[in-house]
This record gives sequence, C-alpha cells and structure tokens, in this order.
Amino acid sequence: MKHPGLLLQTELSNNGMSRKELAIRTGVTEKHISTVINGDRGISAGFARKLGYVFHDTAYWLDAQSKYDNEQLRIKEENNISAEEISILKNLHEIIAHCIVCGFIHNNCGDASKIMQLRALFNVSDLTVIPKITYNAAYRAQLSTNIKVDPYVLFAWQRLCEKETENISISNKLDKHLLKKKLPQLKSLMFGDINQGIEDLQIIFAECGIAFQVVKNFRGAPVQGFIKELNNNRIILCVTIRRQRADIFWFTLFHEIAHILNNDYSARFVDFTSAFDEMEARADTFASNTLLNPEDYHEFISTYECTSWDSIERFAHKMHVQPYIVLGRLQKDEILDWSDYSEKIVKYCWA
Repeated sequence: MKHPGLLLQTELSNNGMSRKELAIRTGVTEKHISTVINGDRGISAGFARKLGYVFHDTAYWLDAQSKYDNEQLRIKEENNISAEEISILKNLHEIIAHCIVCGFIHNNCGDASKIMQLRALFNVSDLTVIPKITYNAAYRAQLSTNIKVDPYVLFAWQRLCEKETENISISNKLDKHLLKKKLPQLKSLMFGDINQGIEDLQIIFAECGIAFQVVKNFRGAPVQGFIKELNNNRIILCVTIRRQRADIFWFTLFHEIAHILNNDYSARFVDFTSAFDEMEARADTFASNTLLNPEDYHEFISTYECTSWDSIERFAHKMHVQPYIVLGRLQKDEILDWSDYSEKIVKYCWA
C-alpha cells in the first residue's frame, strides 16, 4: 500500500507542478508538502480539502489516507498478536476448515491473518475474550456440570448458526399457531430424501417466521440445537446431525420446536445434548407425543409382540412415521437393546 504522499508526487508530475507552487496554491509551507511526499506526515482532512480545490477530488485524498492508515494498523495488529491468541487456533482447526469451505474466511495465509479474519467473523477484537462472553450470559444455555465444552468451539458454532441462516428469506413474523398446524407436514418429510427434506423444512419453517438450517457439529460443542430471537420477531432455529441417527434427528427437531412453542428461550438459547431439567423434560414429552400418539404407543408396548420387526413396521405405518422412529423409542425405553435391529436405523452423514 503506497503512502498517499507518493500519489501526491505523481499528481504533481502529471500536472507539471512544483512543490513550491502547490504550497502556494494550498496555503501551506513547502516543507509541509515535502514531509507529506516523503511519507513523514499524513494527509489531514483539512489538507485533503485544500488538495480538492487544486485537483478537484477531496474524497480521493481522504480515501487514500484512510486506506493507508488501515493497512498500517493491520500490519501493527498482526505483529502484536499474542501467543495466547495464536494458541486458540488449535482449538478451532475444524471450525476454520469448515469456514474456508463455506467461504467465510480465505485460506493460504498465516496464523495472524486467520486470527484477524476470525475476529471479524466472531465480532470480537481479540479471540481471548470469548470465554468471558460465553459464561456471562451471552446466550441462555442449559448446561450441566458433566458436559465438557470448549468455549471457543461453542461460541464459533453459535456464530456459524447465525451466518448460515442470514441469507434465508423470511417474510413472516413468528406464527406459533401456523407452526402447530404444520406439524403433520413436517413429520411427513422423513419419508423422502433428507437433502430435499431439509430444503422443504426451510420452506415450511420460513412460512412460520423461522429461519431453519442444519449446521455441522464439532467436537467441543455437544449441542443439539440453537434458537435465537431476532429483532423483528423472527426466529433462527438450527439443529445438528451429531449422532447421525435419523430417529434422533427427527426427535431433536420436534424437541426444538417445543422450545419455540413454549417460549423456552431468551434472545439466544443453546440446547445441550445431555442437559436435563423440567424444561427439557417438557420438550422431550412434546417430541415423543408428536411423533407417536402416547395412548396408542402404550397400547402397542403392552402386547408381547411389540418387539418383532413386523409389528414395529405396522405400528409405524399407523403412526405415519418411519419404522426407525418406533425402534428408537423402544430402545430409549429399554424395551429393546440399542443393538437390536441396529441395521434398520437410517444414518444421516454430513456431506
């Protein structure tokens, strides 16, 4: 980045003007002109305005000085990044790789450049402050003591949820009544291709005032969902395919819908995989009962043949769900072992 003084010297040469003449035209000393051209002094707003009278472009000189100053600040920042901040990159290596693929940051650069890109992506001036944000109620988190969380990965994952939903068009405000009406339609999407299903989910949720996305999960962020309320009474809803099982994906989806319907969030809400309290129990019950009618399910498990695959398929057909939904419920309720019919569980893998 050239110092604007060099641009000024070029302008003088192009116009056949001496430094002394420019000094007279602008009302400054010739020494002032020389110090600017030699790079020892910047172009102030006042001097830029005077140059504008002479060369008819004040904005050009202001912009040139601003770009130069910003570049000098960038270089200074890169040279003063702490070892502590550089060490954080190790925690975020999977996040960084994903951000490069998504185009959120560029590759082929050093650690300092990556840190400055991450600062901009995460909206912080120093990555080391992230734990202070995480544990000072930057979002409402259902976090139990037995969960191991990397605060940097968790914070980054939340930011990815925001980034990956920002281009989803939502014309309506949150409509809980419509969302309830859409539950059967949402359930029906488990019968199609999951990739098309995600697109269809986004369309349905958008009608209800919700920006929906499936976001990649990362080690250090044991989460199953993220909900954020936007200023315009719209909602961001993100889920993961952390455990890959299709039955868990659909259960999680309806679990998060319950949180929305029950107002179980305040500004931001991170739903941890193994957290449990009254609010989580309420969401679990909603998801279970939405997928399988509770009266019918209890009648089904009261029969001795409920563990046969033929019976599971027949009951799933009656409930308008995939058989793996019934199988997953039987395994969770310890009626079947997790290894029983394991080949029947559909797996969703991140592409």
